[in-house]
Parts: sequence; structure tokens; C-alpha cells
Amino acid sequence: MKVIDLTVLLNEDTPVYPGDPKTIIKPAGVLEKDGYADHQITLSTHVGTHIDAPAHMVLGGETLDKIPTEQFMGRGVYIKLDAKKFDLKKLEVAGITKGDIVIFDTGLAGDYHKQSYFEDYPQIPNDVAQFLIDKKVNMVGMDMCSPDHEPFEIHKVLLSGGVLIIENLTNLVKLNGETFEIIALPLNLEIDGSPARVIARTM
Repeated sequence: MKVIDLTVLLNEDTPVYPGDPKTIIKPAGVLEKDGYADHQITLSTHVGTHIDAPAHMVLGGETLDKIPTEQFMGRGVYIKLDAKKFDLKKLEVAGITKGDIVIFDTGLAGDYHKQSYFEDYPQIPNDVAQFLIDKKVNMVGMDMCSPDHEPFEIHKVLLSGGVLIIENLTNLVKLNGETFEIIALPLNLEIDGSPARVIARTM
């Protein structure tokens, strides 16, 4: 068994979606002075590797604390995009079943610290989103900042359909050829989303 970390580093240099607040980390206790180390962190709920709950885009949608813990875990299905294009046929032959977590590898993780990462990315098509909903997958994850562009209709389709979204994954190439489980645990917050530590555990 191997454990593969799919989470980007979260610090003050972590890129944020245009318009979101920058992350601020400042000492609240200094070990040499106070006898303990402590920090105060100010950050967006959608910075770094994070999970979107329905409340993020759906009026009256569930917040993270209302979602069963089991939905944050599941068998992983790795889908490699060719030329950054989503292909429904690839999903149809991938053996996707209820409770799976589908991971899309676009190859964009290497551009994470470039402005183009937040501008030049493919959108999940409606037929792909609907396929995931019909299959009743737990989550969909990707090495992109978003599954869509404004006005974020795919966000609304997926979240309304009970499919949670993981954004800004990394190291996805390491999943190629592996049989694995995804564990993606956000903070237990009564709000719309949270940074998460996302790992793949190979079988």
C-alpha cells in the first residue's frame, strides 16, 4: 500500500482565485517568548486544495457539517484528459459506480502558480456532469481551479445533484495505473467549503 498526497501546500504564497482574499498567517504565540507556538490564519474557504459543499453555489444547499462523513471517501477512478478535453466515452468505459470519487487529470497542476491556471482551463461539459450525477458518485476532483467558468452552471448542476467538488489537486499523474481509494476530509465547518487534506491510498 502507498499513500499519495494530492494536496497543494497552503501558505501565504498559495495562489487564490481572482477576487478571493489572500491568505494571511501571523504568530499568536512565539515559543521562545510565550512558551508555546500558535498562529492566527485568515483564509478563504476556497483556497488551495479544497472541497465545495452545495451551499457554495446552491441556495439552501447543505453546508459541510451536514454531509455524511462517508461521502468524503470512496473508490477512486482516474481519468486522464487528452489535449485537455473531457470525453464522455472515457467515463462510460471506466466502470464508474455509486459512491466512487472520479479524479480528472488535466495536466494543469504544473501551471498552478501562473495566471493562466485561473484563466485557460477546460470546462466539464453538461453531459459529463449529468453522467456523474446519474452514477451517484460521491465527489469529482480535478487539478483545476474550477470545473467551469462564470456563471458557474456546472458547479450548480453537480452540487444540486449531490456530487461534491474537489479543486486544485496535485500529483495526479501518480494515480495512473493504480487501484486506489480517495480520502478527502475538510474541516467540520457549518459553511460552504473548506481546505482539505486529500490523499489516495493504493490497494
